[in-house]
Amino acid sequence: MKKNKFKKIVLWAGTLILAILTFTMEASAQENKDIAVYKVHRLLKPMTIDGHWNKKEWRKVKAVDLTRYMGDIPPFRPTAQAKMMYDDNNVYLIFQVHDRYVHSVVETYNGPVSGDACVEFFFSPDTAFAQRYFNLETNAGGTPLMAYHIFPQKEYQRFTPEELDRIEIAHSLPKTIDPEITEPVTWTIEYKVPLELMEKFSSVIRPKAGTVWRANFYKTASKSTNPHWITWSFVDNPKPNFHLPQFFGLLLFQ
Repeated sequence: MKKNKFKKIVLWAGTLILAILTFTMEASAQENKDIAVYKVHRLLKPMTIDGHWNKKEWRKVKAVDLTRYMGDIPPFRPTAQAKMMYDDNNVYLIFQVHDRYVHSVVETYNGPVSGDACVEFFFSPDTAFAQRYFNLETNAGGTPLMAYHIFPQKEYQRFTPEELDRIEIAHSLPKTIDPEITEPVTWTIEYKVPLELMEKFSSVIRPKAGTVWRANFYKTASKSTNPHWITWSFVDNPKPNFHLPQFFGLLLFQ
C-alpha cells in the first residue's frame, strides 16, 4: 500500500511540475513576440501519407505560417505553411507551398537538398538538452536529408539510407524538376517519422498531453534563381543560418 501511495505522489508531483513548466514557457513566449508557439494535436486514427493538404485528418488542424525572411528579400515571396500531429509512435508533418521558380534535382539521400526548393523541420525533442536537435530537410521531389546535431560543437550524425527509408514521405511534384517551374505552382510534402528512429541518437521525450519540444519550420531554395530563407520562429541572425537552436519556437503537445 505504501509503495502504491508513494508512486501516486511521485506521479502527481511530476504532472504538477510539467504543468508549471509548460505554463511558464507559454507565458514567456507570449511576453516575447519573437518566440513562436504551436499547439500540436493528437492523431486519433491511422492516416495514409499521400501529400493531400485538404484531406479530412488535416482539415481542422491549425497551420503555422512561415513569414519571417532571413537575408535579402527575394523578388518573388513564396507562401509556406505547415501542420503537425502526433500519436504514440510517430510525428506527422505536412507542408504546403505556393511557389514559383521551383527547381529540384537532388535525388541522393543526405545530398544538398536545401539548394533545391525545400522545406525543413528542425527540432529538439528533449528540452533538457535544447541545443541537441534533429534536422529533416526534404526537397520538392521528396528526397530527404536528416541528421542529429550537438550545438555549438558542430558535431553531427547523419541517418543511414536504411533509416531514412523508414520515414514515409509523399510529394505532389515529380521526383526531379528540371528545368525549373517559373509559373505559379502549389506543392506539398507530407511525412510520418517514427519516434523510435530518433531514440538511437538522443533522448526523446515522447509526445503526450503536456509535453514540450523546441522546433522551427523553414522554407528555402538557396541555389534557385529566386533564393530565399524563410522561418516560422524568428531567427535573430543577419546571415541566413537555420542551425541556431536558441531561436527555436515551442511545440506544446495537446
